[in-house]
Amino acid sequence: MPHREKPYVLLVAELIYSEICKIKKNNPDFTNISAIEAFIGTKTYKDIGDGVFHDKLIDRLSKNNFIDKKTKKKIPEETIKLLQIQKDVMMKQLIQFPNLYHAKSHFPLEISQRAFDHLWRVCESYELWCKETKQLNLLVLKLID
Repeated sequence: MPHREKPYVLLVAELIYSEICKIKKNNPDFTNISAIEAFIGTKTYKDIGDGVFHDKLIDRLSKNNFIDKKTKKKIPEETIKLLQIQKDVMMKQLIQFPNLYHAKSHFPLEISQRAFDHLWRVCESYELWCKETKQLNLLVLKLID
């Protein structure tokens, strides 16, 4: 059986994936594309794009002296550095501007397309981890099929 312990760097992917799944569940006629587009601009999207999600996560871990609550083991410094790098990447990829679409054409600007593409890849990564760890029940969007 593959290792099922979720790496800390997958926590943001899990959050994004679950929020997009909720949007799709609440809007059964939405495609995966529509659900991801609807996710852009939500509070969760803004918190991730502003670095708030990672700041809270790292702060929570530091309050516990970087000891994992489940395993009772020290979280490696490399993991904390990876979370910081992930935060920086998310902030660059999910950059927020008030009007992400061209006013006349409804085509997304390059910046919003970059955010969309990044979210899609994050969701694919989460699905790959679910598949690798044989947690197929978590595959809702089925992006990698």
